[in-house]
Amino acid sequence: MESRVVRAAIRLLLTVICLGICMMWIMLPTNTYRQKWRASITKRVLSTYFGTQGSNILIWTFPVLLAAALGSLYLHLGKNLNENVLHSNERKRRLALWKRPLLVKGPLGIVSGIELAFLIMFISLLIWTLATYLHNGLPTITPKVAAKYGVEVWQMKLFDIALWIAFVGNVCLSFLFYPVARGSSVLPLLGLTSEGSIKYHIWLGHMTMVLFTVHGVCYIVYWAVTGQISEMIKWSHSDVSNVAGEISLLGGLFLWAATIPQIRRKAFELFFYTHYLYVIFVLFFIVHVGVGFSLIMLPGFYLFMIDRFLRYLQSRRSVRLLSARLLPCDTVELNFAKSPGLSYNPTSIMFLNVAGISKLQWHPFTISSNSRLEPDRLSVIIKSEGSWSTKLYQMLSSPSSVDRLEVSIEGPYGPASNHFLRHDTLVMVSGGSGITPFISIIRELIYRSKISQCKTPNMILIAAFKNSSDLTMLDLLLPMTGSPSELSNLQLQIEAFVTREKQPASDNSKRVRSIWFRPHQTDIPMAAILGPNSWLWLSAIVSSSFIMFLILIGIITRYYIYPIDHNKNDFSTAIRAVLHILVICFSIAVTASAAVFWNKRQYAREAKQIQNMDGQTPEGSPDLMPSYNADRELESLPHQSLAEATKIHYGERPDLKRMLFDCKGSSIGVLVCGPKKLRHDVAAICSSGPAQNLHFESISFSW
Repeated sequence: MESRVVRAAIRLLLTVICLGICMMWIMLPTNTYRQKWRASITKRVLSTYFGTQGSNILIWTFPVLLAAALGSLYLHLGKNLNENVLHSNERKRRLALWKRPLLVKGPLGIVSGIELAFLIMFISLLIWTLATYLHNGLPTITPKVAAKYGVEVWQMKLFDIALWIAFVGNVCLSFLFYPVARGSSVLPLLGLTSEGSIKYHIWLGHMTMVLFTVHGVCYIVYWAVTGQISEMIKWSHSDVSNVAGEISLLGGLFLWAATIPQIRRKAFELFFYTHYLYVIFVLFFIVHVGVGFSLIMLPGFYLFMIDRFLRYLQSRRSVRLLSARLLPCDTVELNFAKSPGLSYNPTSIMFLNVAGISKLQWHPFTISSNSRLEPDRLSVIIKSEGSWSTKLYQMLSSPSSVDRLEVSIEGPYGPASNHFLRHDTLVMVSGGSGITPFISIIRELIYRSKISQCKTPNMILIAAFKNSSDLTMLDLLLPMTGSPSELSNLQLQIEAFVTREKQPASDNSKRVRSIWFRPHQTDIPMAAILGPNSWLWLSAIVSSSFIMFLILIGIITRYYIYPIDHNKNDFSTAIRAVLHILVICFSIAVTASAAVFWNKRQYAREAKQIQNMDGQTPEGSPDLMPSYNADRELESLPHQSLAEATKIHYGERPDLKRMLFDCKGSSIGVLVCGPKKLRHDVAAICSSGPAQNLHFESISFSW
């Protein structure tokens, strides 16, 4: 009861903070903000400790980081209340109406009603910002003012318009990093997941680069027509540095060019590696505009840096890989040891790095296991579809298979609640390897029906495969230690379609092969980097690192910058920017490392217990040896326990419209994962008029 009261208070405070932040974005381009509000706040907070940027810290940086810290505390208090989410089904169903897809086959992909509403509001903010700058600024540009600077009126207007376009670009940049801060509290507070938010990062990235490119081109044109082309190589001491801006823009353009879909699909490594140019882009952007102005976009990047550093710490050690199941459809299931304290919800993902293939490449995969049904194991399913996954399958399937893989991970990341439980019926539509997130959902419902004795939704799995050998993926619906009887309490119907074969394959000798590895003593079970109370620790990191930043930058400003500058902005812009960046990095590194080190003690005890349990198997046992002795024959069909629930259709594709409209019930959740065309087809059906009871959700893992 106390947790609910505290959560309600935090929710109210977060609402007030968010409304205040929205109001400040609306007021930012107005004369009222610049000439009255900010001038008054600057006068009050101007000091020898924070200089003239103290007002921007108070207005822009502090509220967002306070909201992030409070949001983490809110999620921590609600962690134990997740079992009660079903009590608010009616409200969630009303919200689901807003999530119905409105746009399906456009350049933006599948866009729901609520996404379209927020997109329109955000674009309206950009238009309002630019229009306000133009309305307030253009009338002040007269022939007399232009003559004072030795230019014509249109040239001066071009100069100022280029500047105002950059201000609009900064609005986009301020939101750019929130969708990719995978572990921050911002996304789950908004009911979003990291993989589902990538498209917002893409939209914002395109808008940012378009606006900044126009900004840069306009200035180059201005310098060319006014005979000031030498300004391009100007590195100002205490003013705007043009060279820094050009370096930032070039870094952004190279990064942006690599995101072209054709390049991303055919040269993913180029796309992946050029994304590290964001460091150059942001660093020289701060040097270009100065610390004071960059504090407006800093909060999103600050939260991203915390998340990035925690991911770095997590990826430093190899995890304990126990076994693998190799399927004849070029698919592998990897099984890791995990700490019982590590919990995650269905459809969660994690990032894998296999040093034997590439030390730099990280790839996201769906977690197929259930943290409560399998408290000491975590599984992921990987299908050979690209060069990296193909190398992994070949490495494991070769006769001289390795006895250990050096694997590092980042994650897991996933939804904050089991939102799919609100529906009466679940229809899961998959294409190929898109079945993997639905395996985690089915295992969650197995747990609920078997252990918790909870009422579970009726389930219909519509799975489309190219070949009959792919049907063996249905065998992964049960964990390695699962019993066929575990499906008996579920209302599960499986409709499997083999599109490229008109009859079962004649080769019945295909096998699923199990390999057991020899983990090294230094390999650790998977665990949350901040322990079971990760949201509470994240709140502490955000707040304590920001406090440390304020203390250190206050000391540096008071005793190093102020004696030179005297709050007149005469200090080197580049040196000030570098000092602020270094202090931010230091503050985050110290506080995050301390939190990880504190949690590592409990984590080490659990890891030792797990290793002792693994070590109880007699030396030389097949369970510890890399082995194919655990092979079992399959006839390219699902396990016998699933046969009664499975109907296989050869040589045809599913009639999705008929199958979805035949579903009866007031609330039918339609989850789809697979190729783009499949997702669009299902979205179009769910957005049609007769489909009022169909609630669409796309699960896409195309990064």
